[in-house]
Amino acid sequence: MNPANPMNPVNEEWQPPRLDGSVAVVTGASRGVGRGIALALGSAGATVYVTGRSTRTEGRTEGLPGTVDDTADEVTARGGTGIAVRCDHRSTEDNEALTDRIRSEHGKLDLLVNNAWAGYERSSDVRFDAPFWDQPMWRYELCEGSLRAQYDITRLLTPLMFERGEGSTGLIVGIGFTDGDTYLGQAAYDVFKSANDRLSKAFAADLRKKKIAALSLHPGFVRTERVEAAWEALGDGPAAVVHTPEYVGRAINALAADPDVLSRSGQVLSTGDLADEYGFSDVDGRRLPAFRLEGRMSLATRMDRLNRVVARAAAS
Repeated sequence: MNPANPMNPVNEEWQPPRLDGSVAVVTGASRGVGRGIALALGSAGATVYVTGRSTRTEGRTEGLPGTVDDTADEVTARGGTGIAVRCDHRSTEDNEALTDRIRSEHGKLDLLVNNAWAGYERSSDVRFDAPFWDQPMWRYELCEGSLRAQYDITRLLTPLMFERGEGSTGLIVGIGFTDGDTYLGQAAYDVFKSANDRLSKAFAADLRKKKIAALSLHPGFVRTERVEAAWEALGDGPAAVVHTPEYVGRAINALAADPDVLSRSGQVLSTGDLADEYGFSDVDGRRLPAFRLEGRMSLATRMDRLNRVVARAAAS
């Protein structure tokens, strides 16, 4: 039974819907949610281009653990084919090079997951939840650059989705988070997280005659490497509702294998709701519900406190 919700039985062993022959790109997959998505797709037999800026030879973003090489190796170990690509998606030249490589090596693309997000970088430099008049422009530009990156790589890779075989459906997933009209607690963060959902809706509208679905997926509170660094300090509060990055990957695996995924195009979905619908659980057997902000603390303030714990842990 599901310890989070005893009324919901949970499958103890996850049997991923097969994605053999599918070619996927997961951006920002050196670590965190992107890594979890790539690994779940690997377990389903997909070929996964694992992209990001952290590599074994060229350094890691902010010194956090994980590289595209590590993730790609584990994708292969799980039965898929992992291909590591160093790519800064804010660079059109990098995006064009990735597109050319996929065209040369596979001639098509079935799934694109836009997960790369630089908005949390340099979080210890200035309070993440400071009011907009105290925020430096570089923070706005990190969020803005993340949305631009998603737009640029999607416009370049989408034509490769037109080359899929008959009978298959392409899928573009944007990873984001909003909670209805609730302000997330930082102006740039709030605007660009909301814009992420709107961009997916726009992609869906333009692709309505192309048999390619585009949608937004919201994780819950994820136990990423950043959270892991502060785990002991989190205690029993947020820790009680944390799920692994692979929970999100299992949601995307289910969507990619769903023959009726086009009916969801343009929608904003949550991992917890999809877990109930498709009947999958997290790697620990729990099926956590959709994450909702509760109480008076904004998401930006939660992230600010988390980032400060991480910074203190790194300094010590």
